[in-house]
Amino acid sequence: MMEKRLYKSISDKKICGVCGGIAEYFEIDSTIVRLAWILFTVLGGSGIIAYIIAALVMPKYN
Repeated sequence: MMEKRLYKSISDKKICGVCGGIAEYFEIDSTIVRLAWILFTVLGGSGIIAYIIAALVMPKYN
């Protein structure tokens, strides 16, 4: 059985590939993840900080 790992996406990226990687991990459409991230940013403002942290912490897919 193959282990699931969270990586930044190479093929589905707009800025750093964070939303694409999260979408691939949960096997959902990346548009849903991007819309949720925008919603978090607009409502609380923490989305930008969370995205920057995720972009720095998440490894690139090798």
